[in-house]
Amino acid sequence: MELLLIKRSEREDDPWSGHVALPGGRYDPTDATLQDTAIRETLEETGIDLARDGIVLGMLDELRPRTPTLPSIIVTPFVAIVRPDVRIETSDEVASAFWVALAALEDPSLTVESEVSARGATWRVPSYLLGGHIVWGMTERILRNLHSLLA
Repeated sequence: MELLLIKRSEREDDPWSGHVALPGGRYDPTDATLQDTAIRETLEETGIDLARDGIVLGMLDELRPRTPTLPSIIVTPFVAIVRPDVRIETSDEVASAFWVALAALEDPSLTVESEVSARGATWRVPSYLLGGHIVWGMTERILRNLHSLLA
């Protein structure tokens, strides 16, 4: 099994600009449910139509950013599976997309503390080294939660 990660495009108006993330985004009033938000955002960012090519398995625990300079939001992650031959077509919000083996979350050499810089500050944070990228912040916390549920 693999995880789909994206590298967000560099944008002035995006506090997570350039970060590695999971597909997703903001709730829109046209979304009937948060699951509908996850399905719509995945389609917009990656071209993957979960309604046609996947199954949403469920929702993980909600979380919030820990840094007070970030927007006060609640993130509700969803887990889905897709056909193995699904094709990724990224939007302009996404610089790149890549698959990483789920088993990588179990590799202790890929779970490290990294120095990251964002919004003019530098921190040492728990992170994963996945697909040649540092995965930290809320994405790292979501992946850690997913891994603990599967272990």
